[in-house]
Amino acid sequence: MIASERCDNADGAGRVLVVDDHPQARQSMADILRQTGHRVDCYSSAAEALQAIQHEAFDCIVTDLSMPGMNGVEFIIQLEKRQYGAQVVMVTAYASVATAVEAMRHGAFDYIEKPFGVEQLERLVEQAIRRKRLVRPETPPGAAPRLWSPADDRSDASPAMVGSSKAMQALRAQIARVAPTPVTVLITGESGTGKELVAGAIHAMSDRAEKPLVSLNCPVLSAHLMESELFGHQRGAFTGADAPRAGRFELADRGTILLDEITEIDLNLQAKLLRVLQEKSFERVGSSETIRVDVRVLATTNRDLEAEVAAGRFRQDLYYRLAVVPLWVPPLRDRLEDVPELVQYFLGRCAARLGRDPAVLERSAMDLLENYAWPGNVRELENIVTRVSVLGAASPVTADELRRWLVDGQRADREAPPAAAPGMPVGSSLEAMERRLIEATLEQYGGHREKTAKALGIGVRTLSGKLRQYGYAPRAKALSKAG
Repeated sequence: MIASERCDNADGAGRVLVVDDHPQARQSMADILRQTGHRVDCYSSAAEALQAIQHEAFDCIVTDLSMPGMNGVEFIIQLEKRQYGAQVVMVTAYASVATAVEAMRHGAFDYIEKPFGVEQLERLVEQAIRRKRLVRPETPPGAAPRLWSPADDRSDASPAMVGSSKAMQALRAQIARVAPTPVTVLITGESGTGKELVAGAIHAMSDRAEKPLVSLNCPVLSAHLMESELFGHQRGAFTGADAPRAGRFELADRGTILLDEITEIDLNLQAKLLRVLQEKSFERVGSSETIRVDVRVLATTNRDLEAEVAAGRFRQDLYYRLAVVPLWVPPLRDRLEDVPELVQYFLGRCAARLGRDPAVLERSAMDLLENYAWPGNVRELENIVTRVSVLGAASPVTADELRRWLVDGQRADREAPPAAAPGMPVGSSLEAMERRLIEATLEQYGGHREKTAKALGIGVRTLSGKLRQYGYAPRAKALSKAG
């Protein structure tokens, strides 16, 4: 018998396997991931996990490095030999650069060092699951991965690629043209449109698809930590640098690096990033040794970079280096004809996770969704459909039931907008309006600060500062384990 701890969370976003011989750490990671909606299985050894994957399909595997018997790298090598489709996140307490690089070369998505923050683990697993769903597991070895199309099985499709509108057809055509080239791509668009998934699709269709796609979420890091994350550091380079560490550029060698929301990078650090783009070389923090890499750079932003340049917040020379090929991801309000297809897609995914028949929407409910402006874009639509599938009491779902979950006044037809949203009378202060918007958005995303910040177009640190002003208590900070 295989000793397994299992929890089937009906609202789970993905299937995750946690492999760690330390019971407390294993349970802690599982609890964190279950609270964010994932369906999690746990095993205490790589050997048990290898037996489990023979009959279970996982989106992401989180495995410890140091385990008795088969260690984490050996486990990843076995997964590579089996061509198993899950993305792997390596957990290590030893900050071993060589081990981390070896894991990445054998197909690991990324690695995380203990002690790590709760949000860091949540974010990394979410990114790994998104990456997994871009490359279909049934793709034959050596065949070029492909994007989602309406004829595909919906259970594995990428949400950002759903839609038959002219805008989405044009976007797919652009991705297909740019993906095989080595050029730098700047992906622009509002929060929630799927920029990160478009970046993953470019990598998956490129000749670097078998190499790492390494992501860095720029808004969540301070300037000091950002430099270390990008370029790595030597032992003793700064307080807390107890061991050398490879940066994201080094880990992405011969692959692709995704710089998500690049406008959040500090101006001083932008100059160093420009050098990497120009010369393909850099030094770790605290080292004079030059490291050369072959990395394709993809960057995303929800801001107007030309306006950021004009305001002096972004280097003009770096902008030109990044915008070699610009790709714009259209907001959902500009392709409302895709809403029915997206709704059916998300209803099918939710039904599969919940183990029940898909929810049914009345015609009036669908009309409401097709005439809504979707300020949170596809991400907001997915959240609404998930909420309907889990909490919807009526069958079929009515427009009245949906309306309570939509932001007041956000209709696609804005020829005659209301003077003010209900409950926010004309004459309200900007500060009061800002607070209400932040609180409503935070509620919309279930208290998830990173998603809330993205939807609002601000940095996580800015959001956290606002919430402190409003008296919100901070989340649990970190998960730590020895060994």
